[in-house]
Amino acid sequence: MRVVVDLDLCGGHGVCQGEAPEIFRVVDLPGGYAHVEVILERPPEELREQAKAAERYCPNRVITIVED
Repeated sequence: MRVVVDLDLCGGHGVCQGEAPEIFRVVDLPGGYAHVEVILERPPEELREQAKAAERYCPNRVITIVED
């Protein structure tokens, strides 16, 4: 499994970090903006449910879990 994030559309809400802090981190940017950083692009199988929850609950729907 691979985690893909469209950073152009990411609003930096932090829902993904709340669902899967081992996979995602919210980074503050200049000007009061934020976006997500993927810590584990290929998370282990035991984090599958957290990754899927982050994909499901992302307000901007910018997270995609790709099955390899």
